[in-house]
Amino acid sequence: MPELPRYTCRRAGTPPPIDGTMSHPVWQDAPWTGDFVDIRGADATTPRFRTRAKLLYDDEFLYLGAVLEEPHVWSTMADKNTMLFEQNNFELFLDPDGDGQNYYEFEINPLGTIWELTLPKPYSEGGVAVDPTNLPGLRTAVQVDGTLNDPADTDTGWSVEVALPWAELAQFNQGQTPPAPGDEWRMNLMRIEWNHEVVDGEYRKGSEQDFWVWSPQYVVDMHKPDQWGVLEFVAD
Repeated sequence: MPELPRYTCRRAGTPPPIDGTMSHPVWQDAPWTGDFVDIRGADATTPRFRTRAKLLYDDEFLYLGAVLEEPHVWSTMADKNTMLFEQNNFELFLDPDGDGQNYYEFEINPLGTIWELTLPKPYSEGGVAVDPTNLPGLRTAVQVDGTLNDPADTDTGWSVEVALPWAELAQFNQGQTPPAPGDEWRMNLMRIEWNHEVVDGEYRKGSEQDFWVWSPQYVVDMHKPDQWGVLEFVAD
């Protein structure tokens, strides 16, 4: 298998406001991830739309921002902690100690609806998801660059900002948070993109979906923590 992707997570000079725009100057200090690729690997198919993300941290939070190119932003799932993967969404997976056990999954859609899960172990090993909310102090925001649920126009996309509190992520790392410079966690990021059609002026989900990820899994299964990338924390 190719080498796992790595992301260097820098300290934030100031806490970014969580408004979904990623417009605060502090984000300029963070590098972009590579463009997301097909979950089966870069040689499978090329994603139709660009997706990339940035991360920062401070003493209180891990910050995540993502920009998803999308000419037709649509979503109808407004109930928290429901199966958001049944429509277009963005997902984060974190395994702080890298053991493939007791890891965190977060999902959000263009409406700003979220779903949080804990996986004691991967589904393929008999794991059963534990939900609902794991992180009561979680802060999230979404910004749509266009018009949500309006097929009459062409959108630019949507963006996400998330602040994950270290105090509550500690449950996934034997109580050891925040990380120290040089610490490495395992992480992956994914976008699910469904095809659609327009019926009577409204979007209707189709029957096919794509899975675009930061770290390829080489199978259509995100729950392979050994294939997640490396999130490295640095001092500056």
